[in-house]
Order: sequence, then structure tokens, then C-alpha cells
Amino acid sequence: MAVIDIKSLPLIKGSEGIGYPAPHFAGCDLFEAADIGAAVNLTQFGVRIEKLLPGGMSSQRHWHENEDEFLYMLTGEVVLVENDGEHVLTEGSAAGWKAGEQNAHHLINRSDEPAYYLIIGTRAERDVCHYPDIDLHYERADGVGNYSHKDGQLYQAEDFKEPDDA
Repeated sequence: MAVIDIKSLPLIKGSEGIGYPAPHFAGCDLFEAADIGAAVNLTQFGVRIEKLLPGGMSSQRHWHENEDEFLYMLTGEVVLVENDGEHVLTEGSAAGWKAGEQNAHHLINRSDEPAYYLIIGTRAERDVCHYPDIDLHYERADGVGNYSHKDGQLYQAEDFKEPDDA
């Protein structure tokens, strides 16, 4: 049995965990994550514990063509924003999104305390991720992914540098 010492895992901090091009990482940098699935070399699905800080959002609002996602709230409070509006999630709440359902979603922490949740998702070799609110598109084929504008023009390397990196 592979026992995971979560406290010993490296923390993924801020935008390094998402990798959006500028300016789309703004607001998505207020989190930390531990990749517990990678710690035991899972290949078919990912598992992370994420800590969303006050004022942060988990991602840009999105939906996947080929990946399922599941979330379970451990502590704290977040607002889940979906196509049909906003829903408050607290300890013990769960939510899920089936691949191909066009229900764009993300979390926002509007509280004064960090929120912790478990996020589980498929690791499909091929996927398309849609971002209805912004000029962003993501496509992965054979495990290699690229961000582009909605018109198909790829973002350039300099678009991935945060203002502090420039």
C-alpha cells in the first residue's frame, strides 16, 4: 500500500498550478495545492488537495469535452459559479461535472478564511477546454496541450510570464 504523507509533498503555489497566459492568471494565483495523485503515480485520474485563499478563484470559468471533474469541500466556504448562477459550498458539500456537459464553472473564495477541497479529474490524452467568459481556448492531443485565443492563434512564451517575471 502506498501511504502518502501529505505534509511532505511539495506545494504547488499560485499560477504555476494553472499555467494560464496573461492576463488570465490574475485572481487564479491565490491558492496552494498538493498533488496527492502524482505522489503515488496515478495515470488515469488526478487528485489534489487545494487551498483557496480569500479573494482567489480556482480557475477561469471553464468546461471540458473529455474530462470529468469532482470536488469535495473539506473546510471553509467557496462560491461555485456555474451557468445557472452561484451556489455556496461548505464543509461536506460536493459537486461534479461530467465530460461534455457545457456547464462552465469555477470557485471563488469570498470569505475571510482559506478554503480546502479535494479535486479529482480525468487525465484524458485528448481534451478541449472551453472558457466562455474570456478569449482563451485549450486543446490537448496525445498528452501535449496548448493555450490559444479563440481565433486559433497560439499564445506566445512571453504571455506566460507574470508581471514579476518580466
